[in-house]
Amino acid sequence: MQNRSFHLEIRTPEKLIYDGDVTSVNAPGIEGNFQILYGHIPFLTALDIGEIRVNESSDSPRSMATSGGVFEVLRTGVTVLVETAEWASEIDVARAENALERAKEQLFEDSPELNRPRAEAALTRAQNRIKVASNLTV
Repeated sequence: MQNRSFHLEIRTPEKLIYDGDVTSVNAPGIEGNFQILYGHIPFLTALDIGEIRVNESSDSPRSMATSGGVFEVLRTGVTVLVETAEWASEIDVARAENALERAKEQLFEDSPELNRPRAEAALTRAQNRIKVASNLTV
């Protein structure tokens, strides 16, 4: 059976990250990971911190780290609006590891000025970026 494609657009507030036809896309929904194929019913959902995998025709899937956003499926295609997105090949692992250590230190110190939810989110984002970069198969 031939894979049918659909249009996918991924945007951050700063720029267009992806604009093309794909055979599937996997994303981290707030209720769990999901996959979209051609002909999926329309829906709208929130995204969590995680990995978006874009599958183009017969090519290997491309992965990106994202920190959450909105995912919309329409009959005309899929639009993903995310706070941040980095292709796995563009992730600066050393920077992500430094961010991970800073977040761990902040949580360990547990000072009265600590914004715990913000520090925990920073920790999760850094862990996700490292994980997505380590899954890179080039």
